Amino acid sequence: MDTFLHSFFNREVLVEYFPAIVAGFWTTIGLGVLIVASGLSFGIVLAFIRAHRVKPVSAVIVVFVDIFRAIPPLVLMVLFYFALPLVGLEFSGFVSVWLCLSLVLAAFAEEIYWAGITSVPKGQWEAARSTGLSHVTTLVFVIIPQAVRMTIPPLTNRTITITKNTALASVVAVEEMLNVAQTAQAYSANTSPLTLAALGYLLIFFPLTLFTRWVERRYAWKH
Repeated sequence: MDTFLHSFFNREVLVEYFPAIVAGFWTTIGLGVLIVASGLSFGIVLAFIRAHRVKPVSAVIVVFVDIFRAIPPLVLMVLFYFALPLVGLEFSGFVSVWLCLSLVLAAFAEEIYWAGITSVPKGQWEAARSTGLSHVTTLVFVIIPQAVRMTIPPLTNRTITITKNTALASVVAVEEMLNVAQTAQAYSANTSPLTLAALGYLLIFFPLTLFTRWVERRYAWKH
């Protein structure tokens, strides 16, 4: 037990590196918020455009979605951070992670939104159009609100899963929580900083999981 406590709960190491882990904690939260906001927003925009059923545009969206659902996020980060500068596009590690995970989330979100849109009964379209509403107005005020409610459970689960990938940001030198903890571990020759990082991720994602469960119960579609 003494060896375990010394390795994972070393008081001196925890106190020394606590401020650095806290800084990484806030970086992780900021990155996660940006990813969720941009990914979900871009996803619903793509689903909205696809709902117009213009075949060439829809085909491009489907290709985009398939590509970003197929490639692992870590591979995308490496490509964005190390390969794009070779063709004149250079992003910081933070921006690379934000763009990659936002695009991945947008791809999954678009498919989820699209499934919701196509699940709305055809009669809803016909009833709305019969009152004189345009195609766009019908989508915005009649179809999408119903579709979003039906997509809440899979959307919240996918969002949490993808947001957890912020831990991969250490690969492209982002000073997020895991990167800071790994650096602290190397300097201190002790794994206690990783314990702090684990607690930090628990503080972020456990309340988020509880919140998404509440959202699912409160707003999910009820037949």
